[in-house]
Amino acid sequence: MKKLSLALLGSVLAFGATSPDSHAEDPFRPFAGDSVRVVPQSNAQVQLSYAPVVKETAPAVVNVFTSRTVRTRSNDFFDMMFGMRRAPQDKTQNSLGSGVIVKSNGIVVTNAHVVKGADELKVVLNDRREFEAKVIAEDAEIDLAILRIDPGSERLPSLNIESQSDPEIGDIVLAIGNPFGVGQTVTSGIVSAKGRTNVTDVSSFIQTDAAVNPGNSGGALVNLNGELIGINTAIFSRSGGSNGIGFAIPSELVARAVDSTLTDGKIIRPWLGARTNAVDSALAATLGLDRARGTIVSEIYTNGPADKAGLRERDVILSLAGTDINDESGLKFKLATLERGRRSDLRIWRDGREKTVRLTAEVPQESPARDERFLDGFHPLDGATIVNMSPALGEEIGVDPYLTGVMVLSVARGSAANYNRFRPGDIVLEINDKEVFTSRNTENHLTSIGAAEEWSVVIDRNGRLYNIPIRYIPRSN
Repeated sequence: MKKLSLALLGSVLAFGATSPDSHAEDPFRPFAGDSVRVVPQSNAQVQLSYAPVVKETAPAVVNVFTSRTVRTRSNDFFDMMFGMRRAPQDKTQNSLGSGVIVKSNGIVVTNAHVVKGADELKVVLNDRREFEAKVIAEDAEIDLAILRIDPGSERLPSLNIESQSDPEIGDIVLAIGNPFGVGQTVTSGIVSAKGRTNVTDVSSFIQTDAAVNPGNSGGALVNLNGELIGINTAIFSRSGGSNGIGFAIPSELVARAVDSTLTDGKIIRPWLGARTNAVDSALAATLGLDRARGTIVSEIYTNGPADKAGLRERDVILSLAGTDINDESGLKFKLATLERGRRSDLRIWRDGREKTVRLTAEVPQESPARDERFLDGFHPLDGATIVNMSPALGEEIGVDPYLTGVMVLSVARGSAANYNRFRPGDIVLEINDKEVFTSRNTENHLTSIGAAEEWSVVIDRNGRLYNIPIRYIPRSN
């Protein structure tokens, strides 16, 4: 019966074929040259094993152990009842994540959140060998950290991050990591979606239904050719477990982060030098676009890459380097994958028609120099550290790179600045009705005023102006 059914199926599929070479009427026969993505033809093909891929890739996936010391205060009921205050106690917290060896000399990639605040780092290989690890670069915004271990003269197993294959929706993938600390685990699934840009500010994640759980962070997402196509980074779940929605950082961004770390000593991300906003359907109709697509330029940073490329306000960016752009997150991601100095085509919509300009990938510049200064004296800002804002500093500390002026970088505990409620991120605009423009200018002005009785300090806090009430001025002995 089974033989008859298979024969009947074969005759049905063959019916109507005009020649042995023709496959236009045969939807199950792969096109010429398509030797990778093929629908299974038999039970034997369905029962094929992923074991060879796992054997090839699993040795390059490692466990990342971290420990950090936290200071805790006692919340004991009897201590509070009798007014007793115990000294803070130091407690060691341990956590576990995964990582991938991407260079055989000991370069390991993991997530930035895996190593955040770690005092000690240890990498354990698939064969149980342990190595002390050091963070050589990290970027919290793209959630990547680059570690180095020292294997001596030995060449460690590694995965190639310069993959030439572009994953497609429906491709089978394997997620390898250490979920819940149970040991190295392999799960399988498919690429559920690409270009997910609504997860973080700089993202274009690969979405997969391969089971990804806590501890998988930093592990590998590989295709059936054994190529690293992504670093597992997050799950979408209300319970904290796998619900079939996991996200991975694409390998093209990982490769760029590793390259810039090894050449520049840090992860470098080029920027556009322009503010943009996604285009909705109403705006698309106003601009004459056929549908909601692209991201519209609302502000251009003088002498930045966009300015040099000739972009104007109200230009709509449609694609960069051949990749369609639909929001600012996707634009930032694509820029982050470009090598500094590379010139790429930027396709834009201007005055009712498409146009192509050339954009040179540049990193944010530290202009003016930060000139960091700790303020010490008889004035309201005593104990504050101030800097000159620049695009480079903004990107470095995670604030708006378009901010200019003098920013409060930190405030010493117990200082006059702390008592007067100045906060990191405040932009100092005026002191006693005089505008300030640089950190040097600010310090000199505070010194020239001396021990005044009345003070007026105007700041910009999150886009709103405040005249800070001065409550305390330090006095000399």
